[in-house]
Amino acid sequence: MKGKVYLVGAGPGDPGLITLKGLECIKRADVLIYDFLASSVLLKHASKNTEIIYVGKKGSDHTFSQESINALIVEKAKIGLTVTRLKGGDPFIFGRGGEEAEVLVQAGIPFEIVPGVTSAIAVPAYAGIPLTHRKFTSTLAFVTGHEDPTKKESSIDWKALAKGIGTLVFLMGVKNLHHIREGLISHGMHPDTPAALIRWGTTAKQVTVTGTIDTIVELKNANDIKPPAILVVGHVVGLREKMKWFETRPLMGRSIVVTRSREQASDLVKRLSDLGAECLECPTITVAPPDDLKPLDMAIENLSSYDWLMFTSVNGVNFFFNRLFEKTKMFEL
Repeated sequence: MKGKVYLVGAGPGDPGLITLKGLECIKRADVLIYDFLASSVLLKHASKNTEIIYVGKKGSDHTFSQESINALIVEKAKIGLTVTRLKGGDPFIFGRGGEEAEVLVQAGIPFEIVPGVTSAIAVPAYAGIPLTHRKFTSTLAFVTGHEDPTKKESSIDWKALAKGIGTLVFLMGVKNLHHIREGLISHGMHPDTPAALIRWGTTAKQVTVTGTIDTIVELKNANDIKPPAILVVGHVVGLREKMKWFETRPLMGRSIVVTRSREQASDLVKRLSDLGAECLECPTITVAPPDDLKPLDMAIENLSSYDWLMFTSVNGVNFFFNRLFEKTKMFEL
């Protein structure tokens, strides 16, 4: 009996941008196969019985080749398992999801595509750059900055991009940034056209540098911008100065270790994350009931003899009242 495969877009990095359906697919998966750019926070939603497999896809450092990933997906589905293939961004926007879907069709395995929030849209938004604006442009293009290296020649129409599109978004283009600059300027784009590089967009590590298409390579080198990053070119980049919001949060760029017990860490982690911090959960305590409940039971039975009850933590309050209600039920019986 064949299983089923869900090709799921994990969003651009912020785990809050996963879709509800994508989250459901993670929860129901027998096997979860995920990429480098899929937030590790999302893995917490998988069942404790789920087999979780990391397949890399980090720049040129691939833990698995694409062919190996295709074979792995098919292998797991053929033995009747539900497979969730979790991919950064959207699986059909330069995510090779189309290639994986073709393999599934060929193998006769049922599948569904669960779109994700693509970094091409979300990352500029988190940098305060609207990709379209009626005062600046009504045209937009997404372009790969890393074409298939086996192609004999580029299929990118540089002249059309340089002269005919208002806003350009290049994905995976950091290593080829020099060629992108030369391709645009040599085909008619004005060297002073605003440009922005955004690294680790939508995460606490987000860094944005702005300049022009002529200066962006020097800015990349001066600020040591490495992948993953996207390039935005167009006059809408100039709106960032008054629209930036994400990187102005008070804890942006700070890493904070949260040592609370895992059960109690989530609220604190969310509050710190909302302020811009990158939170590392490292529980150093476990809250558990005492080995001997007799002292607590005696105190509860003699509550009327006390004038004050003092608790040193919320854990103490919770355990005390849980035991009190248990004792009350026992007395009622």
